[in-house]
Amino acid sequence: MTEHRTDPGGELAELLAEVRRIEAQSERLVTGVMAGGYASVFKGSGIEFDEIREYVPGDDPRSVDWNVTARAGRPFIKEYTEERERTLLFLLDLSASMNGGFGYWSARQMAARVCACLGLSAIKNDDKIGLIAFSQGVDKFVPARKGIRHAFRIVRDCLALPGSSQRTEIGPALEFALRVVRKKSILFLVSDFLGGGWLQALSLCARHHDVIAVRMLTPELVPVERAGIVRVRDPETGKEMLVDWRSARVRRAFEERVRRWQQWTVEELRRAGVDLMDVPVPRKHDRDAVARPILEFFHMRERRGAKR
Repeated sequence: MTEHRTDPGGELAELLAEVRRIEAQSERLVTGVMAGGYASVFKGSGIEFDEIREYVPGDDPRSVDWNVTARAGRPFIKEYTEERERTLLFLLDLSASMNGGFGYWSARQMAARVCACLGLSAIKNDDKIGLIAFSQGVDKFVPARKGIRHAFRIVRDCLALPGSSQRTEIGPALEFALRVVRKKSILFLVSDFLGGGWLQALSLCARHHDVIAVRMLTPELVPVERAGIVRVRDPETGKEMLVDWRSARVRRAFEERVRRWQQWTVEELRRAGVDLMDVPVPRKHDRDAVARPILEFFHMRERRGAKR
């Protein structure tokens, strides 16, 4: 499998140039084809108390504050306003499987672009964004804040943070999010979901937050006949093997295994009450590859009605 550089710290100039490229592309998408989608799909987290004022004809009688009314001797009502500020948190998989593949970008690089678009959309709507980066455990927590500089820091971290382990365990990151994020928030869980054992933690997290699973689908999930005999390596275990993609039997077996895994993931996410955004990583440069899955997700949410 191809190893894509994520540059954990040595080539700072190259990393900053990549962040600027992602910034420019994301800015075009956020102000262009994606404009308005984020705000229409993700509503405020609820209503909050604003003030108590004297009743006037036409007010809803159900809003009368009977305690104040009894003390004052005339009717008063409670007024509420929608709490519009949202908190968006990315839970990003840093395990080794996110760094390889046959795509134009690695799953990790594609994930950074998706996070950039969603993060900039949030910042433009005056929302906060944060990051929980994980592999087998939580590797870094960036508390949610506002501001464009903070958004660029998140993008940089998505590209450059090293994982502390080659392997993936999603559960600990979800448990950490439950402990540190008290207010109802929008959580994007960004991973290839090649590991299991996350259903219970995800179900619990989805009871408190609006959780969206962002599944990165790399091109090697579809075998190419003309590839011939290929040596492949599991990036998380280091195990290597030779695979003959010319064999129709081998390709069918592989495709069936991928199909079962994808269906199992969909069913587990449904059991947890979590929406799924599939993000295919293109083999070649595709100018719409980042915006397409986000827009499809927005349209799905709009058709169904956004979660509150």
